[in-house]
This record gives sequence, C-alpha cells and structure tokens, in this order.
Amino acid sequence: MASVKQFQVTFDCAQPERVARFWCEVLGYVAPTPKGFDSWDDYDRSQAPEDRGSWFACVDPTGVGPRLYFQRVPEGKVVKNRVHLDVRVGTGLVGEERLAVLEAECTRLLALGAVRVNLLYDGHDSCIVMQDVEGNEFCVD
Repeated sequence: MASVKQFQVTFDCAQPERVARFWCEVLGYVAPTPKGFDSWDDYDRSQAPEDRGSWFACVDPTGVGPRLYFQRVPEGKVVKNRVHLDVRVGTGLVGEERLAVLEAECTRLLALGAVRVNLLYDGHDSCIVMQDVEGNEFCVD
C-alpha cells in the first residue's frame, strides 16, 4: 500500500488573499504567482468577475511544509474549528523559558492582525490559543 507523500491544508474563508497573506507572514511562506501570469493581480483580472479573488495559495519556500489553499465560501465561520494549526515555536522548552518564547511570538502575531484568546499554562507546559484575521483558531505552542 502506498503512503501519502504530500497534502495541503485548505481554509474556507471570506477573503482568501487576506487570510493567505496573514499565514504567509506567520509561517514564512510565499505566494507563488499562478503559471502564465506576472502577478496575482494579472491572474485575477483574467478571471470572470464572479471568480476574482475566489482562491489563493501559499507554499513553504523550503518545500518541507504543506501547501496552504484558501477558498472563498459564502457562509461565515460560526463555530470552533474542528481542526487547527499549531505554530510550534517553543518545542523543547519548558516553564518560564517556554512561556517567554510563546509570548514573544504572540506579540508578533498580534501586530499582523491575530487575536489572543487564551493562555493555557500549568507552570511547566504552555500554549496560547489565538485566532487569525478571520477568526480561525490556532495555537502558538
């Protein structure tokens, strides 16, 4: 039986480019221009009016992480995510040292438009629950 070698994470959202550009900044990803176009704006202008801005994608420039795909959907987010991303910045750290690294990353993400929801800290392990620019939950851990 063959194993899966690649996967992408898909986000339903109202503004694909806005959410994608947020995640590019969070993860250091890039948004390659669709083949045959000089820019995303050129690509968008080539689409039917109802399809403009309907999707956006970004990739890990190292090729290690999964592709992120953002698609416009008509309905808004109404409940907690069933799946979320963990932004792993404190791996291997514990206690106050870990908390300091998480807090620094949280501060950086707040400047990008993220929202801080909750700190989970038991004196040893910690994570910060946050939301992206459209309210999708993720953890800084």
